This record gives sequence, C-alpha cells and structure tokens, in this order.
Amino acid sequence: MEGGFAQETETREDGYHTPVMVAETLAALLPACGKVFVDATFGGGGHSRCLLEASGPDGRVIALDRDPDAIERGARAVRAWSGRLTLLHGAFGRLATALQQAGVVPVDGVLFDLGVSSHQLDTPWRGFSFQTDGPLDMRMDPTAGQPVAELVNRLRAEELADIIFHYGDERYARRVARAIVAARLQAPLTTTSQLAKLLERVIPGRRGQIHPATKTFQALRMAVNDEMAELRSGLAAGISCLKPGGRMAVIAFHSLEDRLVKETFRQGAQPRSVGHGRLPPPVALATPRPTLRLITRKPWLPTPAEVQRNPRARSARMRVVERLPEGVEAV
Repeated sequence: MEGGFAQETETREDGYHTPVMVAETLAALLPACGKVFVDATFGGGGHSRCLLEASGPDGRVIALDRDPDAIERGARAVRAWSGRLTLLHGAFGRLATALQQAGVVPVDGVLFDLGVSSHQLDTPWRGFSFQTDGPLDMRMDPTAGQPVAELVNRLRAEELADIIFHYGDERYARRVARAIVAARLQAPLTTTSQLAKLLERVIPGRRGQIHPATKTFQALRMAVNDEMAELRSGLAAGISCLKPGGRMAVIAFHSLEDRLVKETFRQGAQPRSVGHGRLPPPVALATPRPTLRLITRKPWLPTPAEVQRNPRARSARMRVVERLPEGVEAV
C-alpha cells in the first residue's frame, strides 16, 4: 500500500511549492479565461497558481484548506492575485456549503490533491514525520479534534491493530498494537521519536526502502483526521457543485483513497439507483440516470522524469470525470 505523501517539494522563488502532475492537471480541467475553479486542497498553493496562470486574465480559483497554517501562508498569494484567488479555511467535506456562501456555484472545475503536504511533513511540531522529533499530533487542523497521542495512549490493542492494519496494511499490526499498549504502561507515548523507535524495535528489518514506521504513521494520521469519511463527503460535495461540462480531477497517493475515487466515479457514470454497487453512492450520484462521464478509465500517472525529479510523486495517480448535462447518457 502506498504512502499518503502529497506532491509538493521544492519552494520556488515566488514562494509557491512545485506541485505534482501539473501538465495532467491542466489537461484534465481545461482552464481558460473567465472560468472558475476550486482547489479543494490548497496546501502550498502550487496548483492554484497554475490554474490562475492558465485562466488569465479573469479566471478565478476558490481554494480551501483545513490547515490554518496553509491559510496564513497563502495570504500573500491572495493579495498578489488581486481578487482572482479566494482562500477559505475548512475541510473539503463541507465544500458545497463554503462555495454557496461565497456565491460561486456552479463551478467549471474541482481539484483534489490528497495526502499530507511537504510543509506539514517538514514541520516537526506538527508531528507528521517519524524522521524528526516532535509532539505526536498529526492533525491537519491543530485547532480541532484529538492528536494521535490520544489514540495511542487510550485505545485498546484490538482497536489500534484494526486501525494500523486497515489504513496502513501493516502485516505486523497486532504486534505493533501490543507493543504500544505495553510501552504506555511504563510512560505515555507523546513524541514521534518515541513511537518511531518502538516501531523500529518491533517490526523486523527494513523492507526495501520503506522505514518500519511508515505504515503505522500513515494509518494513525488517516484515522485521527477521519480522511476516508472526509473524502467521501468531499467527492459528493464537489460533484454537486460542478456545472454541466465541468470537470473534477483527483490526485490520490493511497490505494484506499484511489479505490474510493474510482468506485465513486464509476457509479456516477452508470445508470444506477440507490443501494447498488460495492460502496454506498454519494447523495449527488444517487440518480437512475448517469451523472458523470469518465475521462480517465485508468488513472493517469506522473511521468518517469517527474518521479526522478520529485520522488514523493511516485505513488500519485489522477482520475478525472466530467459532469453530464441532464438527460445526456455517458459514453
């Protein structure tokens, strides 16, 4: 199972981070002057910048992020684009409400770039990375919810094992969970280095280039941020905000996320009623007539040159759909 790394690595001279799959994003969303786009995961602002540049002189981007640090860092970009960029604080599961309040629905395109950003990984006090010491937090929004430390010091071994196996695909999930429970009897686990060292002791060896802590950290992050439920809500909200002919592009770095995106898009492109399919369809897709047309039947992947340039892009995969006008069948 792939790690949930977001795309941004180096910082440009203008302060933006370099985003993943830029050419593919532009090919998917077809930016042009006057169009309005939603960047549901603003992060370092790289994708927003590319959409603004390609939709000039009057295209707009409404960007969301649940991380208040991203909102604060994006203030300079908002000023620089003189009214063309609007930045909103909030989780993308509430995207439809945010856009309605901003008075910009329907929109021409929606972009999701899932996972944790490089800025979050590289900020020790956020607790996302096992490579630097920091508090065991991992919340996308540090002002809401409970940090990972609350989970590892409170949940029963069985509950921890289920999280670590389901979200991390860690074969030693039960062993890890038992070791966490035993360790916290001596002292609470409160830092990333404490947990990382425990995982290095418990999980045998390094398998290839994957650090023993990778899958457990990924699983705990996804659990504490409720990322799968948030994605399900975000996909439904984004699709409901698209105008006919509008497109949604989703870049996923984790197989569970990509599977949910794939199933949601396929359900929307088929004549189904409520209750069919392996996953319950979002409200916006629960109609007998197809709502979507698949632009990508198989995911687009980053080029080898991009992966060489940016190793964190290696697990990226993009899926794209187009909103159909009412009464039009998907082809």
